[in-house]
Amino acid sequence: MFSRLTEPVVLLSLIVFLPACGALLLCFLPKGRENLIKLVSLWITVVVFAATVWIAIPAEKPGELGRFALNTPGMQDVVNVPWIPSFGISYFLGIDGISFPLVILTSLLSMLAMGASWSIDKYVKAYCVLLLLLEAGMLGVFLALDFFLFYVFWEVMLLPMYFLIGIWGGPRREYAAIKFFLFTLVGSVLMLIALLMLYFASDATRLSPQQRTAAHLAEEPVVTEFAPDGTPKPLHTFNLLALAEIGQLPDSPFGQELLWGKSLGWWAFLLLFIGFVIKLPAVPVHTWLPDAHVEAPTPISMILAGVLLKMGGYGVLRVCYPVCPAAAYNLAWLVCGIGTVSMVYGAFAAMAQKDFKRLVAYSSVSHMGYVLLGIGVWSATAANAFATESWKMGISGAVFQMFAHGLSSAGMFFLVGVVYDRVHHRDLDQFGGLFQRMPLYSGLSIGIFFAALGLPGLCGFVGEFLVVLATWKYSMALAVVAASVVILTAGYILWTIQRVYLGPQYKGPHAEALRPMTRREVSIIAPLLALAILLGVYPRALLDYVTPSVDHMVDRLSGWTQQMTKTSATESQRGQVHVFGLESVGEKRRSAEKWTSPQGATGSLPARAGTSLADKQPVAPGAGLPTPPSSDRTSQLHESHLRSGFVKTTLSPSDRPELLSGRSLKEPPQP
Repeated sequence: MFSRLTEPVVLLSLIVFLPACGALLLCFLPKGRENLIKLVSLWITVVVFAATVWIAIPAEKPGELGRFALNTPGMQDVVNVPWIPSFGISYFLGIDGISFPLVILTSLLSMLAMGASWSIDKYVKAYCVLLLLLEAGMLGVFLALDFFLFYVFWEVMLLPMYFLIGIWGGPRREYAAIKFFLFTLVGSVLMLIALLMLYFASDATRLSPQQRTAAHLAEEPVVTEFAPDGTPKPLHTFNLLALAEIGQLPDSPFGQELLWGKSLGWWAFLLLFIGFVIKLPAVPVHTWLPDAHVEAPTPISMILAGVLLKMGGYGVLRVCYPVCPAAAYNLAWLVCGIGTVSMVYGAFAAMAQKDFKRLVAYSSVSHMGYVLLGIGVWSATAANAFATESWKMGISGAVFQMFAHGLSSAGMFFLVGVVYDRVHHRDLDQFGGLFQRMPLYSGLSIGIFFAALGLPGLCGFVGEFLVVLATWKYSMALAVVAASVVILTAGYILWTIQRVYLGPQYKGPHAEALRPMTRREVSIIAPLLALAILLGVYPRALLDYVTPSVDHMVDRLSGWTQQMTKTSATESQRGQVHVFGLESVGEKRRSAEKWTSPQGATGSLPARAGTSLADKQPVAPGAGLPTPPSSDRTSQLHESHLRSGFVKTTLSPSDRPELLSGRSLKEPPQP
């Protein structure tokens, strides 16, 4: 029986759907038994957390089901069952070093948030049902490997969070809930458009048997329709691993021109990126976050900051970069720029706040900027000899930062809620002297706030340090700015500690309500602080899970970049414009080579390989024509062209005598 439970299809399905089944069970419990409803909900979250902890125990031998293999970079415990076969949709779940830490974080914070919900006394049954449905949606997002299934789980979270803010929130809860709903809905619509674009452009028949095996597809594609000429029609798929393989093909179908000279993959990346950074959130689409945090009840703020924001960073890592690498390469500057602006803006905005909860909300905008910056530092380029160490460090730091910020931000929002439940205000200017009245609370608070500050020895330091170190290889200016944000963070954190916990006396109302923390409150914040210390002192406890998958992803994208750059340089020297999907067809035609004869005659190379030059104006051979760039500079020159999205070549007719003879570009030169 126990061995049956550890099978992937049972264990992963249990993690995803047990909260939903628990929500259904709560519907049949008596309405007046509020403590029973809370206890059942809490135990459901405990069981889900225990299941994730069981998976986290390292496997003792290769292939052991239900345990995480630390040295395995690919997907583990994969479940792939046809769901809607006619559209290529599968019930496809799996874990790797990027998703699994976030699965553990989600189950942990859901359990602690349920423990923090004991003060909820309005519509308790509905509250617990929505909270469990929210947990099911969040876990499904991190486990889904089918794009359609991913989108379904993404949408499942929207309504529970909307009602949890709109019914149990503060005075402006309706405004905050509607704002959250509209922002998230816009991002979801953009994601849906990109999903359909990628699905209808995909063709699984173009993958080799090895690629199909890596994507957990059948070894041979099943073709059911044929074109009039007898060729098989494209086999569309929602499989995220297969879409990544297709997106990294030399002649990827995602490279076809779509609009305004940009490729389909470029537009899909942009739409997905906007949808994910809304959830992250990043400047300038962050304005829903402070209002949602301020009005949401404390347990929902814990989940919102600790888990929902991480889904944006996870989506960029899981979908945007592997599936649309050409656009990610070209738009790396945009990703890094938005991340850096978010870091600086969030820190300055937090420093200007007088509302305790709003300050913590803006600090989340700043800290999540490190995640975007770490993901975006694509430093594996020809200028750096395609070295991958810095980029691996950046993405590992981004994943570590997501986990660390989940601990510290959830802890900070809970601690703000503890004091708000007592004095019913969050005005920083009316606090002070809490250390004398609530010493245990103040000590735990200072520990959590220092973890958010990035103090060495606590979890916040590791991720930020890795990201800043990785940024140096990509841009020294951005690295300096990122390092300087630590000073701003220290400014608003230390100023907050001084105004709230230090000082001679408390200046606000309800001073008599400042009583010590209860055992329940201590049991919620203590695990978060303990994990913050553990990961700060021994970061390998998390990095051992993360590093193999991150290294595998970066190595593949670096290899794709190297192949693309070399092939582009080779084709350019031959007079062909070929950029492995970084260009659309229209861009290739517009960037056709212009050349000039010694007598001043001009012409252009054909836009397509195989076009004859016999009808072109002949050019007499002669000396004095420009020569191609030296071979040792070819990669750097073409890499700079790739970043701009097009390639121009300068050819000498003496280097290509077939141009003068009128032969097709497809014909090999005669000796």
